[in-house]
Amino acid sequence: MSTRRVFLKSSALAMFGVGSVPTWLSRAVYAKDAPGERKKILIAIFQRGAVDGLNVVVPHGEPGYYALRPSIAIPRPSSSNEGSAIDLDGHFGLHPALRSLKPLWDQRQLAIVEAVGSPDPTRSHFDAQDYMESGTPGLKATNDGWLNRALRPEPHPCPLRAVSMTPDLPRALRGRNEALAINNINDFQVKDARVAATFESMYGTTPDQVLNGTGRETFDAIKIMQSIQRMPYSPANGARYPGGRLGQSMQQIARIIKADVGLEVAFTDVGGWDTHVNEVGAQPHVGQLANLLRDFGDALAAFSQDMGDRMADITVVTMSEFGRTVKENGDRGTDHGHANVMFVLGGNVRGGKIYGDWPGLEREQLYEGRDLNVTTDFRAVLGELVVKQMGNRELATVFPGFNARGAQRGILTS
Repeated sequence: MSTRRVFLKSSALAMFGVGSVPTWLSRAVYAKDAPGERKKILIAIFQRGAVDGLNVVVPHGEPGYYALRPSIAIPRPSSSNEGSAIDLDGHFGLHPALRSLKPLWDQRQLAIVEAVGSPDPTRSHFDAQDYMESGTPGLKATNDGWLNRALRPEPHPCPLRAVSMTPDLPRALRGRNEALAINNINDFQVKDARVAATFESMYGTTPDQVLNGTGRETFDAIKIMQSIQRMPYSPANGARYPGGRLGQSMQQIARIIKADVGLEVAFTDVGGWDTHVNEVGAQPHVGQLANLLRDFGDALAAFSQDMGDRMADITVVTMSEFGRTVKENGDRGTDHGHANVMFVLGGNVRGGKIYGDWPGLEREQLYEGRDLNVTTDFRAVLGELVVKQMGNRELATVFPGFNARGAQRGILTS
């Protein structure tokens, strides 16, 4: 039934693109959250390609880091070098391109989890992403995603309860609960008003419950999106989103949140992190990784600034399928590794702190003698967010096979 519903919904949405808005869409009506009853929202960002966590959050207190990366290591913090790491706690520092995130760290809204990752040893991008999005490392038979399973069943869920700012619905949001993929808010326009009206009538009168439900959900979602389009929007508090894909996705998520249409979870992703060659430029604060991180950090900072006091209800978590080798390769890059780093951002985050057990970078401390060791299962981090942010305590259902007892780190206040 789930496959049939996805097919039907996709077929219905295929009618929509750039064009005129019919009269039935102008009657869009939806229920806003009641005053004082704003929903808590979880936003998941996937950095596809395996980001080099060791050059994102720099272990500048580790001599082994500089010994193994003679040409791509980020220099130790220095007030006279703009390309040096931005010190956080005397041992770790941010990549200089993430300067915009330092105020959030100082305000204790940003937490960092080190040596985090999957217990599965695969170095395949496809498999590792699949395992992380399904929430079942090493198990390929899982059909749905952890973020969909984390949604508690509701009799009449909001059509925009779960949204992915991607062209297609990601694995993390596939499952029995309704979720919507939106490449761009402004793409939700009707190509043929007469055909759309005919389909709406057909869906509304059919005795087929699946077809009727799918049609109603589809047209309700489109009506809401059209209503959001008509609302004037500009970022608040002087926020300026970067022009890259992530910045624009975060701006559109902010727009949906401010429309108060019942959003509970949002997902987006950004690629380009597979830095086998020329990871850094002539100086560490320029080059491929720096450009990606600057857009990444600026997008998160702009979103937090734009949302203002609403960040009290919002938690953002970032993840990547695995880390990269501790030792640089012969092309001034890094290859597929194991453990990585995750960011958690929000008003209820116990930030300004590095979480996770740091395993060290000496050869005997490395995984297979080459990678940062995983000391925190990524499901422990996500599990805490599911419980405290989404209010779902059924972790055995969300992450089947994972023993979450005692795994939570206290990253969120509540």
